[in-house]
Amino acid sequence: MRNIELQHPEGIRWEPDDATGDGVLVLAGSSGRVDGQRAKLICGLGCIAESIRWFGGVGQHARPWEIPLETFFARIDALKRECDRVWVVGASFGAEAALLCGAYSEGVDGVIAFAPTDVVWAGYDDTGLETSHWTRDGEILPYVPLDWSAHVEGTRPRYRPLYEASRETFDDRIPAATIPVEQIRNLILVAGGDDQVWPSVAQAERISARRTAHGLATVVLSDAEAGHRPVLPGEPVTSEGMAMTRGGTESADRRLGSRAWDAMAGFLGG
Repeated sequence: MRNIELQHPEGIRWEPDDATGDGVLVLAGSSGRVDGQRAKLICGLGCIAESIRWFGGVGQHARPWEIPLETFFARIDALKRECDRVWVVGASFGAEAALLCGAYSEGVDGVIAFAPTDVVWAGYDDTGLETSHWTRDGEILPYVPLDWSAHVEGTRPRYRPLYEASRETFDDRIPAATIPVEQIRNLILVAGGDDQVWPSVAQAERISARRTAHGLATVVLSDAEAGHRPVLPGEPVTSEGMAMTRGGTESADRRLGSRAWDAMAGFLGG
């Protein structure tokens, strides 16, 4: 196994000694960081695995707002040129991006989404103006605004009530902001029932129901005691990203992560 540093955007690429033909793009959540550890683990399955910084880097926005999906499409296309199949693995905001990539990029064969969302949510630009997390072809994607009257401040805020209330307040915005998950070929969803960032289990269930209505199967893995960050076997518990209450316990997060890993191993590298 060997690694190569990527530039423009910053990232890392892990290459296995014996490649199986699968390529994987790994996307972190609210930290926007390069998740080299998760990419390295996935490379162990025989996949070429990359992770990139998608905000906060050189020439990028400091926060997740109006991020061009083409940032991810470029890496997906590059992987597709040398791999038989390409998967996108994302967590939280990165799961939002991964699901959009699966829906809008023909190069994506499957998505594995940790703490997923069924809709596009609001982001905030450098002036505090509300906008979408994403653009596509230069157009701002429709999004669900946030109802900040429902937010309770704290040193480690719990954002789940904010997202739950925002969905009710702006229910008229949901149809346009819903991610067309029926356009994703293969999909694994991983969600913790004690997720205190947003209601990922309910969001995963909506994704699954939408796909079922289109005759599509979805693997949904959940654990009532796990939080926002399931931990894969061999991964350290990370504290990077925004300061917030994420829920769960280390044992539950690892338990769900172990189940997720088994499912991933069945899809990747085969």
